[in-house]
Amino acid sequence: MTIREAYAEASSFLRRSGVREPEANAGRLLEYLLGESRSGLLLRWPEPFPPEREADWKRLLARKASGEPVQYIIGEQEFYGLSYTVTPAVLIPRPETELLVEQAVLLGRQLWKDGESPAVADIGTGSGAIAVSLAVQCPRWRVMASDISPDALEVAKANAVRHGVAERIAFFEGDLLAPWIESGERLDLVISNPPYIPEADEEGLQPEVRLFEPRTALYGGADGLVLYRRLTAQLAELPAMPALVGFEVGMGQAQEVRQLLERAADWDEIRTIPDLAGIDRHVIALRRRQHSLF
Repeated sequence: MTIREAYAEASSFLRRSGVREPEANAGRLLEYLLGESRSGLLLRWPEPFPPEREADWKRLLARKASGEPVQYIIGEQEFYGLSYTVTPAVLIPRPETELLVEQAVLLGRQLWKDGESPAVADIGTGSGAIAVSLAVQCPRWRVMASDISPDALEVAKANAVRHGVAERIAFFEGDLLAPWIESGERLDLVISNPPYIPEADEEGLQPEVRLFEPRTALYGGADGLVLYRRLTAQLAELPAMPALVGFEVGMGQAQEVRQLLERAADWDEIRTIPDLAGIDRHVIALRRRQHSLF
């Protein structure tokens, strides 16, 4: 059996098992197994499949057929141009969150010029994808990150080391903004992708999400907005209101989150940012600026 035939057979098996995008998943698992890039794998199509890897190959396919996300199987996920280690302790970074990072970088560079070092806090950091991306993109920013899960923080710290920014990110175990409220430290930018799925929606989620990703990173109470209410209330407990706040939100939640921010402070600008599917996915609040940055 050639490598190409093994790929075709695996794709068929995953399709029969009800796996979405079976060809893409089979290809990604095969790349992982053989240590090849996509182009490298194509070059090896005619080669015989290595018999010493057959048992490992069957185990990988069985895990995927059970519904386990391929990212957890291979331990990797791409985000904002970098590869991140992911484990079942953290939410798998999504492409839509890249837009939140993009907005934070764009607006932050307008607010704080070269030579300034704003204090930035990523709340509920999980894998550390947001915090690490900001530290890589904006080396002068003082990036910090919190999570209530010590296991998630270990993953985030490992990703900071992996991308050479461990010495520039301070990690805190704590509940939302509590570490900064307790320390009395001023924050210039607060960014978060908190759990926002309503608990009632659990049964309708894809099995890959419902059965494998951490519950604490998924569900935001009965209506999905519990963490936003707490975060916006905590903003007033900081020594000063941040100049920039950015939240990722679930479908249909942008207006209510916007209202929560409106009640929290006198902002100069609040805008909702759609994702690539046209869903209002991010709410950005800006203050203390005479001219619009949008």
